[in-house]
Formats: sequence, structure tokens, C-alpha cells
Amino acid sequence: MNETYRALAEFAQTWGLVYFVAIFLCVLAYALNPRRKSEFDEAARLPLSED
Repeated sequence: MNETYRALAEFAQTWGLVYFVAIFLCVLAYALNPRRKSEFDEAARLPLSED
């Protein structure tokens, strides 16, 4: 195999995993933030409201 390809693939696998874990933790922190509870409660009731 080409050494450049191998180096790029290893870099992408390692740092891609770190990137996706960081994004996941940011989304999790956003979703579990207590200040967002009222927004999420309102969004949960939205399908049940009548215009």
C-alpha cells in the first residue's frame, strides 16, 4: 500500500473518531441542559395543540 494513503487513513480514523465524539458530547450537553427544558416541553406539546 502507498505510505501516504496509509498515513492519511490512519489520521482520518483517529481524528475522525475524536471529532464525532466531540460533536456527540456537544449535542448531548445541549439536549440535557436544564435551561432548554421549557423549549423542549413546548416542542413536545406542539403536535397536540390546535391552531
